[in-house]
Amino acid sequence: MNDISLWHAVARNRRHRPILDGALDADLAIVGGGFSGLSAALHATQKGLSVALLEAQILAWGATGRNAGFVVPNFAKKDPADIVAQLGAERGERLINLACGSGDLVFDLVRRHAIDCAADRSGWIQPAPTAQAFAKVQARARQWAARGCPAVILDRDEVTALTGVKGYAGGWMDRSGGVINPVEYARGLADAAEAQGARIFENTRVRKIAREADGYRLATECGSARAGKVFVAANAYGGDLFPQLARTYFPLRIFQLATKPLPAWFRGRLLPGNQCVSDTRRNLFTFRFDAENRLISGGMHVFGPGSEQRVPRAIHRRLAEKLDLPDISPIEYAWSGMAAVAPDFLPHLVDLGPGMIAGFACNGRGIAMTTAMGGVVASWAAGADPDSLSIPYARPGVIPFHAVLRHAPNALLPLSMLRDHLDEDKAS
Repeated sequence: MNDISLWHAVARNRRHRPILDGALDADLAIVGGGFSGLSAALHATQKGLSVALLEAQILAWGATGRNAGFVVPNFAKKDPADIVAQLGAERGERLINLACGSGDLVFDLVRRHAIDCAADRSGWIQPAPTAQAFAKVQARARQWAARGCPAVILDRDEVTALTGVKGYAGGWMDRSGGVINPVEYARGLADAAEAQGARIFENTRVRKIAREADGYRLATECGSARAGKVFVAANAYGGDLFPQLARTYFPLRIFQLATKPLPAWFRGRLLPGNQCVSDTRRNLFTFRFDAENRLISGGMHVFGPGSEQRVPRAIHRRLAEKLDLPDISPIEYAWSGMAAVAPDFLPHLVDLGPGMIAGFACNGRGIAMTTAMGGVVASWAAGADPDSLSIPYARPGVIPFHAVLRHAPNALLPLSMLRDHLDEDKAS
């Protein structure tokens, strides 16, 4: 399996950024060059702040460049009613409204900054394989529609017509979602932030962050940055910089693959409207096409040797089965990335001390939610009260027995697959 994702392989606009060499001052220092860090850099410079962004590898090297390019403006496991029950009406509705507008934000940034990233606001579809699951997604769609989101319920025939897949009981679509090339989108955000004055550095790993009287000093191998405020935007790729952060989420390794391009005539049956699809199964089934007609799908991995070869082959077989493609094109690219999953499946801003926060755990909704998170962080950096922010803000909440429980999502995958199978057998 390649360490380079499809998106890095095919993306254009690869402009090298320098290594930080020497010392600089900024109002806001950002650690991490993914969606949340780049969005924060852009939004903060638009508020008049000076920004320095330090990326340990190249931009979009982590989860930002290793996803499937789905723009999904909602939450992985929580519906609006669940969020209000958990956070209360005022805080819950702030977060819900942020999510509801996150697709608008992504595609508006693409338009305003002329980002060439194969963006298509075609919609995101969530089909349901059983009648019970369909009842749940109908309630979900109604909750989002009641808040002004362009959510529509799809019956069995509509799901089949839109996806080309038979057998689903129904589903729903959020028309504000869609697809992009995530690496080109990230590079476009970087270009836009630099045009506003942000300074962006690659291959610049932060080794230490030390508190000073008027802020923080971030030490790198060749230089340092002093800033009044710091945003740690490394998500599940933070390494040893803040060990306590790694104990606040479950790391989830997700594999993705892209086939060789399919003949154009396939698009008359499969996703003729170019939407992206992720269903309600516990062992999630996803698919979309890229601009070159490659089929893209992903999945988790079961513990065991040889996962780099075994898991992509299993995903490829599943893709052929679910889409009824006995002569499916072979795998051209296969890669994996780490997602951060919070116990409550919500995004979080973590208070690391006066003037320093971390943002992470977007739970598989990274493109839309982390772009929105960047705007929230910029407001914080410009002086907003943390308690007024749209994303929950608190001190690190360490998961008990994390050393063992961190493996739970992958270890429980066989049970999830069995439960999916039993549910569908019962419904048939």
